[in-house]
Amino acid sequence: MRLTKQTNYAVRMLMYCAANKDRLSRIPEIAKAYGVSELFLFKILQPLNKAGLVETVRGRNGGVRLGRPADKITLFDVVKVTEDSFAMAECFEDDGEIDCPLVDSCGLNAALRRALGAFFEVLAEYTIEDLVKARPHINFLLGLPEAPAKAISAPAA
Repeated sequence: MRLTKQTNYAVRMLMYCAANKDRLSRIPEIAKAYGVSELFLFKILQPLNKAGLVETVRGRNGGVRLGRPADKITLFDVVKVTEDSFAMAECFEDDGEIDCPLVDSCGLNAALRRALGAFFEVLAEYTIEDLVKARPHINFLLGLPEAPAKAISAPAA
């Protein structure tokens, strides 16, 4: 199975917004960080916005931000919004044009459905926050200002 370029960049856009959580992110900035066209990112933005994964703010100082906390957005959430089909074989397709006499009792079909279910389960275990935290220098890598350091209190004497 191969995920589409749309899914790949949807995840990247969400990671950018998560790393830039205290500010609105602008599509031109995201496009520059990843070396992809703004038009492509605008196309991806629409289904993410419709699904509530991002919010857009219009206007001169507008931009995009996560629609819910990064720890509440799973990779499965993104994949189900951005992928058109999960047909791993003809028998998964709904067009009804299957010439196989085993379609209703095929072991391959059952195995592929089980594999797809396991794939979805694993994606549901990972959040956008997990991906951002896995890269401690993500802000630097994306050309974003570093997140403010947390204050460390002095030990009690």
